[in-house]
Amino acid sequence: MEPQFTYTTSDKATRYQLFISDYCRYITGENDEISVLANTAAALRQAFGWYWVGFYLVRGGQLALGPFQGDVACFRIRKGRGVCGTALAEAVTQVVPDVERFPGHIACSGSSRSEIVVPLIANGTVRAVLDIDSDRLATFDDTDRHYLEVLCGHLCQAIYGEDN
Repeated sequence: MEPQFTYTTSDKATRYQLFISDYCRYITGENDEISVLANTAAALRQAFGWYWVGFYLVRGGQLALGPFQGDVACFRIRKGRGVCGTALAEAVTQVVPDVERFPGHIACSGSSRSEIVVPLIANGTVRAVLDIDSDRLATFDDTDRHYLEVLCGHLCQAIYGEDN
């Protein structure tokens, strides 16, 4: 039976800890990039209820839409453009409390109010970014940053053979 990734605790850190523990066991032995990222997007959305969860893959120096859960999204994002492109260019997590205040924000959906983007880095190179949108302002903070970076480290190990 597949795990459900539903938790009753309202403590954010505890919820992340439970999720990461369960999810790492779930993906043990899996290394197909698309399969792992697809189930990661679904599991994160199921566990946390965010508006949009997905991955953009680095292809030809820009980001191309990968596996996601949510409304339709932008197909391609240039390096340095928007929150995702900035995460690619700077190779650092971007936490945006209000997307309307982010210079050059790309509005794939008018329902997105806040966003976090975490780069997946292997062998010193950004291979993909995890993009999560909320339909509420200021959803993401340093707790989200920390645990999503930990999760992305596990994903990099599973998929690319190296920690984030």
